[in-house]
Amino acid sequence: MNVADLITQDTGSKHFSFEVLPPLKGTGTEKLFSTIDKLKELNPLFINITTHHSEFIYKQLDNGLLERQRIRRRPGTIAIAAAIQNKYGIPVQPHIICSGATIEDIEYELLDLQFLGISNLLLLRGDKAKEDKQFTPTPGGHRYTTELIRQVQLFNDGFFADGTPIKCPGQKFDFGVACYPEKHEEAPNLEMDMQHLKEKQEMGAQYAVTQLFYDNEKYFQFVEKARQMGITLPIIPGIKPLAKLSQLTMVPKTFHCDIPEPLAKEIVKCKTDKEAELLGIEWTTAQCKELYQHGINNIHFYTVSAVDSVVEITKRLL
Repeated sequence: MNVADLITQDTGSKHFSFEVLPPLKGTGTEKLFSTIDKLKELNPLFINITTHHSEFIYKQLDNGLLERQRIRRRPGTIAIAAAIQNKYGIPVQPHIICSGATIEDIEYELLDLQFLGISNLLLLRGDKAKEDKQFTPTPGGHRYTTELIRQVQLFNDGFFADGTPIKCPGQKFDFGVACYPEKHEEAPNLEMDMQHLKEKQEMGAQYAVTQLFYDNEKYFQFVEKARQMGITLPIIPGIKPLAKLSQLTMVPKTFHCDIPEPLAKEIVKCKTDKEAELLGIEWTTAQCKELYQHGINNIHFYTVSAVDSVVEITKRLL
């Protein structure tokens, strides 16, 4: 069943979905499966799996010089998605991104996913490399999510990226995209950013998942503006509870979203990470309850560094 159907099949019930990371290279699946063992009890609609293509590190050589090397810290998104689907029977949604991938790389990812019977995707541009001032596409890759969507839709129509017909087209892919209630960091303004979302809808995106936010009013305003612009696809709120003191400054810098003043004032009163975690649980529980009161029945949780918080929050909401 595709994700678009799952999020609209029962609008009167509360539903959750979760995002998880693939394991770090060489660490195995034990920790990830332990996380999913906790999450599966909450009957998630689906689990999406991030992907991280290669990045540069600088390694010091014996002669004292630095050598730039390309590594992948978290390979295996497609394999992990298949493992989760096979082990738990939960629908999975791997990320497919432009960053670090060529068109050919993406084509092989789509083929592998078809072989594995995985048909739900989240299509994203991906983050720019840490050392780059602006996003630089991989040679032979895509610059924009819309280009990636075009490739997936061409594949769905039975053609490879070079126009060659696929002799035995398999199951078509359904896909969602990301959106940003406080605008993408590189967008000149929210209106232009939302025009890009509308374009993605017109190209076939079936739903959107928001970047994390802590101020519900910004989400409500975003959805209202989207509807006025003719954006009709479901917009699933993405939520991440604060769990550490350091996140007061790290989250706004990393995810380009504001910490509301009432929450910020309470965080600075916390003396330990445990106090910050408890505050995060209280704030996020109230945040989710308000979303439910406004008719939002599907909430997507970013679980990294906050699995236990997410489990506690969802139990309070059920």
